[in-house]
Amino acid sequence: MPGCGHFSRLGWLLALCLVPAAVWAQDTCRQLTATGNPEYPPYLWRDPEDPQRLIGANADLLRQVGASLGLEVKVIYAGPWSRAQEEVRTGHIDLLAGYFITQARQQTMNFIRPPFLSTPSVVWVRQDSSLRFQGWDDLKGHKGGTLVNNSHGQQFDDYAKANLTLEAVPTARQAFEKLLLRRSEYVVYEQYPGMALARMLGIDQRLKVLEPAVSSEGLYLALSRASPCNQAQLRQQLAEQMKQVVAGPLPQQLLELNLQRWQQQMTGEAK
Repeated sequence: MPGCGHFSRLGWLLALCLVPAAVWAQDTCRQLTATGNPEYPPYLWRDPEDPQRLIGANADLLRQVGASLGLEVKVIYAGPWSRAQEEVRTGHIDLLAGYFITQARQQTMNFIRPPFLSTPSVVWVRQDSSLRFQGWDDLKGHKGGTLVNNSHGQQFDDYAKANLTLEAVPTARQAFEKLLLRRSEYVVYEQYPGMALARMLGIDQRLKVLEPAVSSEGLYLALSRASPCNQAQLRQQLAEQMKQVVAGPLPQQLLELNLQRWQQQMTGEAK
């Protein structure tokens, strides 16, 4: 506002100078953008009818949480998982719809507690693999694959960095392809998205999952610290609404509905 600087010593005039910015922020932040891992069914995947949009359990839940607060949340495709994380980290997109919590990620994100779902990460191998797995130590000395910037929980991440040989690639499809080409011996990836992707690629009969799970981590809504909409009031409102949501059956219902949705889409494409 012209002339505000000349009267900044007067508190009431300073307050008047700041009003337009506050009003602008409130109006702007009624609409938020979110993204996530586009290879993550039934949690998230690209809408076949609108590839620039992400659909799935995470997207449905986030839109419902937003609507309850009077917010419109658009869940958009922002590229591969590593690129999607970067877009949110830099504040170009406001939210990540489903993120594992780690110490490093907390430097650039505010995690909205509690987590709304959890997902197990597992060891994927070829059907003819002789790799035996009972714990993390069994992966030592074997070449594995994972995704760029992916996490499987702080404890496993720290262990893997110190003890394992893991090659990171941009997409789960590439990780599975390298596994089938024998360029790696195993892949660490989430169980349900991996099952969905393997079915889509027609390779589910060539792969198998080893038990037990490597880890089981909570999926959080994460708000970029660089987002202009990252305000204490919004974080509090999101947390209060998330507590109400996870206390009921909605997250699991959305997961089951979207698993059916994904399977129907795959059946339709197969025809």
